Amino acid sequence: MNGSRMRSAAVCLVALTLALVGCSRDDSLADQYRAGDNKGYIAGDFRVVEIPVAERTDPVEFDGVIEDGTPVSSDDFRGNVLVVNFWYAACGPCIAEAPLLEEVWQQYKEQGVQFLGVNTYDSAASATAFADDNNVTYPSVIDAGDGQVKFAFAQVTPIQATPTTLVLDRDGRVAARIIGQLASASILSTLVDDTLAEAGS
Repeated sequence: MNGSRMRSAAVCLVALTLALVGCSRDDSLADQYRAGDNKGYIAGDFRVVEIPVAERTDPVEFDGVIEDGTPVSSDDFRGNVLVVNFWYAACGPCIAEAPLLEEVWQQYKEQGVQFLGVNTYDSAASATAFADDNNVTYPSVIDAGDGQVKFAFAQVTPIQATPTTLVLDRDGRVAARIIGQLASASILSTLVDDTLAEAGS
């Protein structure tokens, strides 16, 4: 009797798991987002959320040091749309999305959009080597020591996975969040375009 109950429970668990996996791969939701209707979607472990202006938190305040030892702070980016990407060198999804981030950076840097990586694990030398190997030309804060930059962002928005990419508006508030590997450059471009448009660009 106990064996029969255990087998029944196992069958139910497998069925539930398959149902949940099926839901997480709902391509129609991904298509809705790509169509530009501003709905967040989940595809696997990838999630995009746009935050309406009225629902945004306070501006993020941070200080850090980039790979070459230059100090940076949130004040350096005020007045510009800023894309922030949390990453580390041994992260497979970070490697996969690096050319997509660079593509969007090249697309928008002449429009005043700025990019900043936040390396959460590596030394400055390792971060520089990653940038060289993957043709990444925007700077990254080295946050492996005390994690203060990541902590500053985590006070106002979930940083649930690496990589995570944020788009900040001109006031330094989080306007959009991508949790997980960036699926395409066009998705990030759409988020940047939306944020630029609301800022009056």
